[in-house]
Amino acid sequence: MDGREACNILHAAGPPMVVLTSIISMGLSPEQFKIVIPKIPAYFTKYPDNLDKAAELAVSSLQALLQRTINDYKSAGHDPKSSSLEIRLIQSQNDIRNPEIKFRAERYT
Repeated sequence: MDGREACNILHAAGPPMVVLTSIISMGLSPEQFKIVIPKIPAYFTKYPDNLDKAAELAVSSLQALLQRTINDYKSAGHDPKSSSLEIRLIQSQNDIRNPEIKFRAERYT
């Protein structure tokens, strides 16, 4: 089953919005996990009817944060693949506030 089929099954079960994330790792078995969080009785979004726009902002912010972290370690002479990296959250505040959209949502047709 691919991601689109999985989304269709979930949509048929009721939720109007479904977000899937995945990575294909050669030779590794897929892992699944869930995080159960309480619903906060409020609505937080700059784009109330545009999940695609909200996802673009979230992904672009996260990618900028991770890229800044990698670049910081590289400039200090460290190999980012050889150790655990401390996320550069404070240094990435502007990337989080005003992300440059580098990844666009594409509607399945």
